[in-house]
Amino acid sequence: MTILLIILIIVQSILLVAAQSFLKISVELFGSFSWSWTYFKTVFTTWQFAASGLCALSAMLVWMYVLKHYEFSVAYPLLSISYIIGLIAAQFVFHEAVPLTRWIGVVIIMIGVFFIVK
Repeated sequence: MTILLIILIIVQSILLVAAQSFLKISVELFGSFSWSWTYFKTVFTTWQFAASGLCALSAMLVWMYVLKHYEFSVAYPLLSISYIIGLIAAQFVFHEAVPLTRWIGVVIIMIGVFFIVK
């Protein structure tokens, strides 16, 4: 396993978490759903929604590169790095209380990933 793969997976995971974070922010800005022009105008003119799409597209492009150059059985489990980044975003961006049990769960997952890629 190369250091480049790990860097690419970390970048891809950051982009995935950023996409989901921007999406969460944008849907909170949309207000109550309705099948109205006003609602959809709000959706498509919210910069956070566009940022979500750009981050998701960028993550997909990085993932395409990873799929082309590395074994799927090694690369895919490494995506669980996004769990750590997601919990960090939950705690520091959204100011959610992340209980110790979730952190322990992520550590257990990462230990499992370590054994998968070894």
